[in-house]
Amino acid sequence: MFIVRWILGRIILLLNFVFAPKKRQRPQEQQATVDQQTQSLALYQYAACPFCVKVRREMRRQNLSINLVDAKQEQHKSVLTSQGGKLQVPCLRIEQDGKTQWLYESKAITSYLNERFA
Repeated sequence: MFIVRWILGRIILLLNFVFAPKKRQRPQEQQATVDQQTQSLALYQYAACPFCVKVRREMRRQNLSINLVDAKQEQHKSVLTSQGGKLQVPCLRIEQDGKTQWLYESKAITSYLNERFA
């Protein structure tokens, strides 16, 4: 089972690389503002997870430079579990007004990104 999952993960990564979406073009000042806003965001993810790939594709499409955090590393896994409440990826950590929100589910994350940055 592990071999099948590993092979499928590599196929997903290859297809994502070959068919990567084009980045959105913004005026320089507007892109600088977006880049500043994305500094308060972090995406906890696994590289070959298809739902994480979906979110990363939307990040690329929107030209968002959100910090990617590998949730397989023990230190990040424990932060996700203790602060986020569960070990599930993708998970977007949103820091705003001194508060931290953890947003799960790829559809909810892409909706949030589209509403905030579209």
